[in-house]
Amino acid sequence: MENGIQHISRFYSGQYELVRGSREVLFDYCRGISPEHLLAVNPSFGRGGSIRNLLVHIANTYEFWLGRMALKKEFEFTAYESITSIGDTARLFEGTDSLVFEFLEWLEKDEPAEVRYSISGTVGSAPPFKIFSHVITHEYHHKGQILSMGRHLGYLPIDTDIMR
Repeated sequence: MENGIQHISRFYSGQYELVRGSREVLFDYCRGISPEHLLAVNPSFGRGGSIRNLLVHIANTYEFWLGRMALKKEFEFTAYESITSIGDTARLFEGTDSLVFEFLEWLEKDEPAEVRYSISGTVGSAPPFKIFSHVITHEYHHKGQILSMGRHLGYLPIDTDIMR
């Protein structure tokens, strides 16, 4: 009989595979966007205001919550300027995938009840499921912004939902 932690780990893994499939659809869409438009800043959108910057911001959020807060790893966040193409972005997310898989292995070994975090001087804690849910919903929020930016730039948005 399997234990509850293994069952939970498979749930997380299955959910993340759905996210990865949806992300690849977004990357395919972005491969059709000109390099100039990928980097074009639209000040109406936060977090750097370009498609590239939003993609890097998504990866940085995984790095912050799963890497720094949950796994207690120290590393430099990816700089926007270090990514100049959608190919670079895809490689960046290969590192994100590795971080997620490391997080999932950590959960399988010993899922803590709470993960302590500090953000902008505020200390708190959250269960791993909440942190995992946050990084995924955060990614989807910004995917919507990316598709909206694409529409503003003259590209036809696509469906990046899990159910498509």
